[in-house]
Amino acid sequence: MSTAPGGAATVPADGTSGAAVADGHRAISDEVILRAEGISKRFGAVVALERIDLELHRGEVLGLVGDNGAGKSTLVKILCGFQRPDTGRILVEGREVTFHSVKDARACGIETVYQDLALVPQLTVYENLFLNRELTGLGRIGVLSRRRMRTLARQYLDDIRVNVPDLDQEVEMLSGGQRQAIAVARATRLNAKILLLDEPLAAMGAKESALIMDLVKDLSARGVSMIVIDHNYAHLFALCDRLNVIQQGRVMLDTRVAETSIESLTELMVSAFRRQLEAGRREMAE
Repeated sequence: MSTAPGGAATVPADGTSGAAVADGHRAISDEVILRAEGISKRFGAVVALERIDLELHRGEVLGLVGDNGAGKSTLVKILCGFQRPDTGRILVEGREVTFHSVKDARACGIETVYQDLALVPQLTVYENLFLNRELTGLGRIGVLSRRRMRTLARQYLDDIRVNVPDLDQEVEMLSGGQRQAIAVARATRLNAKILLLDEPLAAMGAKESALIMDLVKDLSARGVSMIVIDHNYAHLFALCDRLNVIQQGRVMLDTRVAETSIESLTELMVSAFRRQLEAGRREMAE
């Protein structure tokens, strides 16, 4: 690995980011679809992000690693338009953009799926897929086109290989994996280019996790790029192509999953925690 400005280790910049690796990890496009440069954010005296640089390639799954308070969630909120950075810029497909709202980010093809999924439990599968984007007919009367929504929902779920037999079933009756799949499907239904996923495998068993992993891999193969926040390293290594370690508001490590291990990542995080602990103790002693 080489070293980037600010001390972060990076993926080699020799044009090999799209090459296949020997252990079977898939090739990644060289095309950068999302780039964040020099992103900083403060909340009063608290520095949440300090000159963050990040890039995401087309079809790539990038994992964000860091302790609570490291800045991961703040970064995602900035990328999805929920918050604005104090400094820095964001480029989507090479074009600099400014997000004043989540709607602005969506217009650029960026969607977020939070841990609470934002589904309505009492509504059916197809109703949740079209939530706030319902199809209507009969002109100004605005009657819901339920038959058409069911048909399109079935076509789309079949296309991305999400198995939900009954579209009229209320979402609260589905498994955790199926609910997560519906939330992801709703985000990608309108051709989202970039997905931001917050703890997509939280509280799931192996069978449900496999459903989401297969969905992420299928979407990635179709060119959808994803940023994943997850505190479970095993999940990140199963889902992601590349990892960014964020500590104290900075990207401290940028590495391909194929070039590291859970053991190495754990050792890195433990060592960083010990350094922060000692620094805190010295500060208190002064």
